[in-house]
Order: sequence, then C-alpha cells, then structure tokens
Amino acid sequence: MKQRAPIVGIPACIKMLGNHAFHAAGAKYVDAVANAAGCTPLLLPALGERLDIARILELVDGILLTGSVSNVAPERYGKTLARAELKLDAERDATTFPLIAAALAAGLPLFGICRGFQELNVAMGGTLHQEVHAQPGLLDHREDKTADVDVQYGPAHTVRLAADGWLRQLLGGIDEMTVNSIHGQGIDRLGNGLVVEASAPDGLTEAIRVDGAKAFALAVQWHPEWKVEQNPQSMAMFRAFGRACAERAGISPAAVQQE
Repeated sequence: MKQRAPIVGIPACIKMLGNHAFHAAGAKYVDAVANAAGCTPLLLPALGERLDIARILELVDGILLTGSVSNVAPERYGKTLARAELKLDAERDATTFPLIAAALAAGLPLFGICRGFQELNVAMGGTLHQEVHAQPGLLDHREDKTADVDVQYGPAHTVRLAADGWLRQLLGGIDEMTVNSIHGQGIDRLGNGLVVEASAPDGLTEAIRVDGAKAFALAVQWHPEWKVEQNPQSMAMFRAFGRACAERAGISPAAVQQE
C-alpha cells in the first residue's frame, strides 16, 4: 500500500496580475518539493495574523520558505528603506515571521531559500544589507536581468563550506561548491543561535543553520531549487529535507523517496 507523502507548507507571496492581487509561489519551488524532496506541496496564503498557524502546524510536516522579488521590510531589523524602488511584501512578512517562530518551537523541519534565508536571519534577531553591492569589500551578487534565464541561474561563484559543518557533512565532506547568485540583499549581522555553514569569496554568509534545532533547520542564499535534479548537491539538500519531513510525519523516508 502506498504511503502518503509528507506535506510541506509553502508560504505564498502577494503578486499583482493586472489589477488583481494573487497569492502565489514559484513553480520551481513547488516542483522541487514534489520531485526532489518527495513531499506534497501545500501553498499557504499570505494572510498574516488571519492565518491559523496552530492549525497549519497540525497539517504540515515541514515548511519551505521560498525566494521572491520582494524584500524583508527593513523595519523588522531596525532600519529604514534605502530606496523606494526596493520591493516589499508586508503580507508575506506578517505570515512568515510568526510561522518561523512557531515551526522552530514545534520542531518542524524548515528549509529557507534566498528571501527565506534572509527571513530566518531576521527572525532570529539578525540584520540585512539592503544592497550588498553598495557595501565596501562585497561583490555584486545580483544576476544580469538582461540575460537568458539559464544564464541568470547559471554558476556564479563558489561558496566555502564551514569546516566540521553540518552542510559539509551532508554533501560528502566537500570543501566548496559552485552556486548561482540572484540576490541584492544579504546578511549583515548574523541572527542569534545561527551557525554559518557556507560563505562566498567576499565573506558574505551564504548558508546558515539553527544551532540546536529539534529538526532540519537550514537556509541558503542561493537557489538549489533551480533544475534541482541536475545538481547532486541540490538534490542532497532537498532529499535531506524530505527525509526530515517524513520522520516528522512518522513515514518511512526511504519508502517516500523511492516512490
């Protein structure tokens, strides 16, 4: 008898399509959860305090925090908006921040990507650079928006994995790996209780883990969901996340990921 797949909640962003607002999540994240993690994706509307988080945590076995064109509101880490052109999404912020706190307290597996990586850092009391490229000594980590999407998401720079780090161990003990780079913001001050798992050549933090978390609690600045099945390191991260979600659900991880 086929087992049910673990359920992964994916908080949505608010996207304007024409004159109407939609709750939306990128297909690449949904596909990666289904195909690489072996889980059933469940989109969570960006309802803020109207979302019954306690009920959501009863339904899901893990949370994936996706990337987005929007940025975390700087007021959440004690700063003001650097430029009016920087896009925000107050509804997503109001949804993900209490969700992160509740998920970690409940021991729910949590995987953050790009904006999700930044959300986790801020949720843990850290701060962000609103424009990494404007900081002395840091590189421009943005993609070329005029290039083809495969070029935008192509290899951009290496990251050095922390010695004796959890991520290095997961990825077979490798010292470094090459990642894509599609972000304007990045970590300034590391949040409380977070451990750096990988850094870019300019020293910018690129992967973090919640120290002492009850379950999988990892976030990365790059985009492992992009063509995940073509990248062994990306597959390893999503499979580890899927196994953690299966364990949370009381399901055999091997059986789930073989189906």
